[in-house]
Amino acid sequence: MTTTGAADAVTTIRRLALAAGFAGALRAAAEIGVADAVGDEPKATAQIAADVNAVPETLGRLLRALSVHGVFASDDGDSYRHTPASRLLREDHPRSLRYMVLWATEPWTWTVWPHLADAVRTGKGVFEEQHGKDFFTYLHDDAPESAEVFDRAMTQASRLSSDALAAALDLTGTARVADIAGGQGHLLATILERDPALTGVLFDLPAVIDNVDPRLAPGGALAGRVSTVAGDCRRGVPVEADVYVLKNVLEWDDESTVAALANVARSAPPGARIAIIENLIDGSSEGAFTTGMDLLLLLNVNGKKHLTADLVALAARAGLEVTGVRPIGPFLHLVDCRVATKS
Repeated sequence: MTTTGAADAVTTIRRLALAAGFAGALRAAAEIGVADAVGDEPKATAQIAADVNAVPETLGRLLRALSVHGVFASDDGDSYRHTPASRLLREDHPRSLRYMVLWATEPWTWTVWPHLADAVRTGKGVFEEQHGKDFFTYLHDDAPESAEVFDRAMTQASRLSSDALAAALDLTGTARVADIAGGQGHLLATILERDPALTGVLFDLPAVIDNVDPRLAPGGALAGRVSTVAGDCRRGVPVEADVYVLKNVLEWDDESTVAALANVARSAPPGARIAIIENLIDGSSEGAFTTGMDLLLLLNVNGKKHLTADLVALAARAGLEVTGVRPIGPFLHLVDCRVATKS
């Protein structure tokens, strides 16, 4: 190895070893609203500190650490300006990732990462052993603030992709579409807005259904064309539709994934379409994000991100016919399936 190569290797390991610190720095900036306090022009650190109720010296250290990674920038060390990355931490940015950052760094995340070696050795998640209940029960029973962050993060993620997904799905000839575990319903609302002839069903856990997108809620612009059904798709999907959409849902253990898909297949009429939308590991342009999330899913729900062949095999186990796999935009893939005709 050359001297340069050896130095690069050292730099890589040192940076990764302190990666939790930079995740914490992102969280701190999101929590105290630093990005919202910085405008279109460079702003003095002291003024930003006054706006967010922070100590100027320590806020300067936080901004310096983030600017190393291109989140904020400084020309003189005394004032900071936005970069394309830092703008994504603003609450009002149309592609905001503020709640994704908060979700990925919630307090429970810091308690599970130190146990990754145990999960790798055993092949099992660690969350339930630590907290005495499964992850989503814990969220809604013991950490409602974290559950709200999760819902907001999922809505932000939907905003990033809903237009592209709605355009790519091609629902020509469809009368009724069901969004399974569809969160607050941003994707479903976007789909219904594109086609006035469509009706829809939003299916998710009761606590999620209680906070649907305003367009789908009673009195909303789309309320007359949508119904909401509460439930857990791993236990049953009492919904009949022409097309079922499952976006970033199948991230549990394999048995739960097969159960959810089989439940959809049991309720669906023969020939119904199931559109599975996921961040597949192979072919992803965001390998660091996808593989990192894969490990976090192992820890908290004993789940995973999928390789294409693995997800196709799980769909087949659930009795579905996979008709195609294709990318949608830079981050997502569509696995198209059909419910087999029942003899």
